Amino acid sequence: MSLWFSFFFFFFPLADLVKFSGLLLMWLAAWYLGYLVAALVRKETITRSIANLQDIGKKPMLRAPVPKRQKCDHWSPCSPGNYAYRILSGGGKGKMAKICFEDELLISEEKGSVGRGINIAIVNCNFVIDSTDHSGEMMTFIRNAPEGSLLLMVTHDDGSTRLKNDAKKLVEELGSKEIQNIKFRSSWAFIAAKGFKLPDNIQKEKINHSDKKKNRYDGWPAEIQIEGCIPRNLI
Repeated sequence: MSLWFSFFFFFFPLADLVKFSGLLLMWLAAWYLGYLVAALVRKETITRSIANLQDIGKKPMLRAPVPKRQKCDHWSPCSPGNYAYRILSGGGKGKMAKICFEDELLISEEKGSVGRGINIAIVNCNFVIDSTDHSGEMMTFIRNAPEGSLLLMVTHDDGSTRLKNDAKKLVEELGSKEIQNIKFRSSWAFIAAKGFKLPDNIQKEKINHSDKKKNRYDGWPAEIQIEGCIPRNLI
């Protein structure tokens, strides 16, 4: 027996033995405490607690509500007393131009009212024009628009090749700053008022020229859009 202890102390100095004894006592105390808790707490309570922990992973996750769709697919709604508008140019062969006013598509592929060239819509009536062949007809339509009307214009494919200078001048008189710069297959969108002034803070015009190095589509630039809100008391 004494030989065994001599061998034992050779490998475990007294300080280490004390530490080991302390850890052993702590383990025994923890075991006894667990046994005591298990004896005092009802089995049903433990089972219920475990079940509740398991149910946490089964509860449905809270998700943000789906954003409400706004008129003309605006990101945010127009204030009360305003009309919503959105003008989207054509993009390549597959994406046709669209003009939306107060959530009504005046110009669109679905309506069968979009064509190659400059598409023009007037609130309460719309008209599609192929500017490559009907520059004069386009001018007549604009001139016949009644005072107090809103004109929305957008290109699909090419709206410049046969657009006459006098037609460009007429659109320029409506406030366009880009019509004189329009080129082959330029994407162009424009909103104008006849007989009244549009608010300065709304987006009225945008253009994107065809560029072989930057085009999104084969031979076509990326589509562009303008959108905004117009006070109802102006129209």
